Amino acid sequence: MAEQIAIPTQDQAPITNLPEPSAQTQAQEIVPGLVPVQGSILVMILYDVCEEIHLDQVRRIVGARPVAPTFKSAAPAYVRFARPPVVERVESIVLAHGERLEAQIKYYDYGVVSIIFELPFAGEWQTLVQLASSWMWDGDFDRHATAIARQKLEIASSALVKPYKDWLSEDYFIFQARQVAGNPSATELLTRQGGSIAQIVRGEIGAISDNERNEVLQSSISYYPNDLAVIGWNAAFVYDTASGAETATELLEYANSQLLEFRHYDELLTRELEGVYRSLDRGTRFWRRWRLAREATRLHTVLLDVTELSERADNAIKFLSDMFSARLYRLAAAKVGVIDYKNLVNQKIRTAEDLYRFMVDQFHQARAFAIEVLVVIILIVEFVALFHRPG
Repeated sequence: MAEQIAIPTQDQAPITNLPEPSAQTQAQEIVPGLVPVQGSILVMILYDVCEEIHLDQVRRIVGARPVAPTFKSAAPAYVRFARPPVVERVESIVLAHGERLEAQIKYYDYGVVSIIFELPFAGEWQTLVQLASSWMWDGDFDRHATAIARQKLEIASSALVKPYKDWLSEDYFIFQARQVAGNPSATELLTRQGGSIAQIVRGEIGAISDNERNEVLQSSISYYPNDLAVIGWNAAFVYDTASGAETATELLEYANSQLLEFRHYDELLTRELEGVYRSLDRGTRFWRRWRLAREATRLHTVLLDVTELSERADNAIKFLSDMFSARLYRLAAAKVGVIDYKNLVNQKIRTAEDLYRFMVDQFHQARAFAIEVLVVIILIVEFVALFHRPG
């Protein structure tokens, strides 16, 4: 769920709390194989905080460590982040019902920070369905995440380039099932629990229609027979080992960071284009054409900045030969809206380029007209001087 907020004035330990949807969790020992499903619930909240973050400085200031992507299949060494983000553990938080969530913050070089809260879970499918709905629609995670981000960025403020006054934000939920009773294959799991999985991804307590369930489950992907990822616009269900689930988590986080960046570029270009339209509405008379040169220069500078930053964010991670990771990312990017916003940005870039050329042409016409007038004036002066020359 996307929103824009104004900036207000930290190896995860195992947890044995089993959360209930509307009551304080009861501690009990998790015994593998004795519960229908167990794994973790992840709450991911990302903020677009500045134009760029100097990761080397962040590592020196807060002691964060670099992160390398994981992949389902063996991949060559060059499959990596161009500039790996750095991650730092932070203090756990305690929710109103007593659940203690482990937390970490991740810094991306293109100005995005990500806060991830994690709570291990073990219980019934229906309990997970109820928790998904409660957390997705009634959770108060943004307040905790904003406080953590503000505190950490104040400490690392010297590493931020052109920090923003207002932050764009995105949140995303990942429900990781690392063990399911009976160890079903992906096909068996969809057959037995497809309805529950669709409810979890949609955040719905009540049963949803067959059409809607099928729509959700169509956005699924598997690499091995016994792993599964079902991707939604605001949440995902992942059935995999811990290491396998990490791949999906990293790519979903990366996709949401891309969404933030393209949302930022979209808003920036919208403001710039509105300014250009207002200027053109005042007319293109002779003297206005001279002023268009300055406005065209500013617009061209914005275009160059957006193109550079967009390419840097878009090319941050290199999948290359790891085709499954590339497919998983494309699916995630399409579901969360990266492709839509990228297309909007590209359209506005093309519009801005057309306007830039138009304004430059108007300026050149005005300048050519001025030169012609000056030539005529010089000729007139010379003719007058010729005919009024003494003797």
